[in-house]
Amino acid sequence: MTTNQQNQSILLAGASGVLGGHLTRALTEAGHKVTGLGRGAANGVRADLMDRDALLRAVDGRHFDTVIHAATALRKPPMRHRGMYATDALRIAGTTHLIEAARATGARRFVVESMVFGYGYGDFGDHVVTEDDTFGPRGATPQLERHLEGMRVKEQLTFEATDLEGIALRFGLFYGPGGTDALLPMLRKRQMPLPDDQGRVLPWVELTDAARATAAAVERGRPGRAYNVVDRTPLGFRAHVVCVAEEFGVPKPMTVPHWMTRPMPYAHTMMSSSMRVSAARAEQELGWTPRYASAREGLAAPAARR
Repeated sequence: MTTNQQNQSILLAGASGVLGGHLTRALTEAGHKVTGLGRGAANGVRADLMDRDALLRAVDGRHFDTVIHAATALRKPPMRHRGMYATDALRIAGTTHLIEAARATGARRFVVESMVFGYGYGDFGDHVVTEDDTFGPRGATPQLERHLEGMRVKEQLTFEATDLEGIALRFGLFYGPGGTDALLPMLRKRQMPLPDDQGRVLPWVELTDAARATAAAVERGRPGRAYNVVDRTPLGFRAHVVCVAEEFGVPKPMTVPHWMTRPMPYAHTMMSSSMRVSAARAEQELGWTPRYASAREGLAAPAARR
């Protein structure tokens, strides 16, 4: 069963984050009432997802039609594996607690932020990844397994909550207003040396496009479905950063040998990966298409400079 219900009451975990701000705007513009869930004073429901009892107390007596899990613990792009550990925990324990909270509020729909790296870190070659590919394979190292377990379990919990309409959105790498900004100081100070892509590409999605896809999933997503949400132009990590530098008039990153990124193992793993991903299911079932077909288009848009 799908829903086309307008004017929903939505509880948004992670509303104060970069993606959360875009989600709040997109959902509000679509006619929904959004209540933020988080620890900060700006949230309508103040609670820590990792504190089950406090979370359940905070939602006691409240009703929501849909709950969205877009919470992470990331304050800056992770360079080392430990920079992902708190987010890994949120994906498991935080999701478990939020599902309990969703049930307590009488919510029908539960939508979670997922990501394309859940298909695995590595080089997929010319294979175009779809939702039929294995999601959450075992990681090649204990650190990668920790990250993949978080993504795997988050979706399992979502889809196994049979009394909720669970939907997962597997986003590409984010860029755009509030996201790209973090790169600019490092580029201005020439503190972001990067290796050549050597033919490797990654999937990207502009933040307002990601928010529009989420609003579409709230209204038209099919329960039990995962949707890839990416633009139509995969681009290497260095090529993307070069586009940022060109559009914002800052120095391009220096080129370094690939081995020099090993002291930053998470970033090294990401930049060693290559992945082409199809968003055909989201386009067909959600009626969503990216406003920006490529990162170059999105970065050149006036909104990118907000």
